[in-house]
Amino acid sequence: MHQREAKSDLASSGGARGGKLALDAAQASPTPAIAATARVLAQLQHLPGPLLPVLHGVQHELGCIPAEAVQTIAEALNLSRAEVHGVITFYPHFRSEPAARHTLEVCRAESCQAMGGEHLAAHARAKLGCDFHASTADGNFTLEPVYCLGLCAQSPAVMIDGQPHARVTPDKLDRLLTRTLEATS
Repeated sequence: MHQREAKSDLASSGGARGGKLALDAAQASPTPAIAATARVLAQLQHLPGPLLPVLHGVQHELGCIPAEAVQTIAEALNLSRAEVHGVITFYPHFRSEPAARHTLEVCRAESCQAMGGEHLAAHARAKLGCDFHASTADGNFTLEPVYCLGLCAQSPAVMIDGQPHARVTPDKLDRLLTRTLEATS
């Protein structure tokens, strides 16, 4: 009978290389996502509580937070992969897959719902053929819920690629989506 030696998974503990060593290794990585993550970390890791700013920075740089970036972030910030993954999955803003060419955010707050937001959300899901947190089959739109765009007096509201639109009806939404596609064709 062979005795097997127990080995700890240092990579999952956040202490495998830790801090500067992890960052130096990531900066030299031939993998574009890891190198981009290292650039963001180099700029933001010295902030107090840097995890959220780093995650935002990586998503801004890469369009998502790919799985290979999680390990790099965990090691550089001396966190476990589970801690980083937990934050990514807790906040609906973060995504592990790239978004489509355009992002449609439909307000789900109370004011918008009181003014027809639920009907508008159902129309958006039917029109795009996907649910929230998903993208259309053609890769043109990602549909996301958002919980208040600050246009409560002009409900219901949506945002397309960062541009807010107020008093949106299903017909107006159709026109906005068509205009968005035409502008980028």
